[in-house]
Amino acid sequence: MLSRFCNVSLFVFGFALCLAQQAEAWPQAKSETGPPAVAAADKGKSDTTVTIAPAGPPAVGGGDTKDSKKPGDTPFKVGVNEVIVPVTVTDEKGKFVIDLDKKDFTIFEENKPQTMTFFTRERNQPVVIGFLLDMSTASRIHWKNFQNATVELIQNLITGQKDSGYSGYLIDYAQDAEVAVDTSSDPEPMVEKVRKLKPGGGAALYDAIWLACTSRKLIKGEPIEPRRVLVIIGDGHDNASKHSLAQVVELASRQQFTIYCISTQAFGFTNPSDDNLVKLAQETGGRVVYPLDEIYRDTDGYLSHPSDDGNYALTVGTGSYINVVDGKMYKAVADIAGEITTQYIIRYVSDNPVDKNYRNLKVVVQLGNVRVRARKGYYANVPGS
Repeated sequence: MLSRFCNVSLFVFGFALCLAQQAEAWPQAKSETGPPAVAAADKGKSDTTVTIAPAGPPAVGGGDTKDSKKPGDTPFKVGVNEVIVPVTVTDEKGKFVIDLDKKDFTIFEENKPQTMTFFTRERNQPVVIGFLLDMSTASRIHWKNFQNATVELIQNLITGQKDSGYSGYLIDYAQDAEVAVDTSSDPEPMVEKVRKLKPGGGAALYDAIWLACTSRKLIKGEPIEPRRVLVIIGDGHDNASKHSLAQVVELASRQQFTIYCISTQAFGFTNPSDDNLVKLAQETGGRVVYPLDEIYRDTDGYLSHPSDDGNYALTVGTGSYINVVDGKMYKAVADIAGEITTQYIIRYVSDNPVDKNYRNLKVVVQLGNVRVRARKGYYANVPGS
């Protein structure tokens, strides 16, 4: 009898103990599996504190939460993507200086020196080149010359070898801009297209630049490797674009393009649009060349035998004139091709804590009597490729 009573007592005691333990666990379980809305809110708060898109804007508030200051945690600063800075160095006569080393360069962002993560002076670094060809009525005067120059430039830079690292695309613009040949390492489709083009109409230069930045096939790795280059063959005039100069300068800078221009402006004509080319080139670290500027000065027959040709230009039917034009065009092509293939390439990740969106850059070379050309700055929030 006593044995049965003890067994019952032990059973009751064990059951009561089990209930007590379950009761203690209920509040905790309820908290852990709380309403979905609360759990989602907590999760979102954690993600906002810990994970910030590198190219996104700075977070407003919430940065000083207790969770973000756990021991051992490294604060995640709103960073920027890797910045690529192509640099051209020339002597006083414009000849490329190609034998400098990393130690000869210092790069400043907002006057603060930066640490280079990559440096090379190797020729023919991978690049994707957009050829933007002016098809407006104004280009008719010397169309054949610039048509031939464009073909020569394409053939010089795009060799057709897939392992060369060079690819390109063609955009022509008149009243409208269009991607005439999309990105490829084969130069022949571009060459064939250029040879069939005929000028006429307005000039949508800014829309052409916009297309280059937004509406053509990308190469994997842009804009770091390969880097991005635009070559504009035109006079800088625009009377048909939906976009403005300021918009395309900012977009090209954000997308890390370097812009070069072969001006179609002829000697003896004032061209207020030339400032457009200069701004596009200077802001992105490129340059403008003027193959037709002053070509007549040393050409017998220009001033002594002027003639009116459709109110467009003074022309001369002499062999010396043709030779001078051809020589100047060849030099312009060589200058642009040479600069693209002989640049120093510097890359770095900014350690600058300033909150400025646009950041000024300056590249200094510790060598006298040289000229340094590089982009003036960049936008910290660079769109992804």
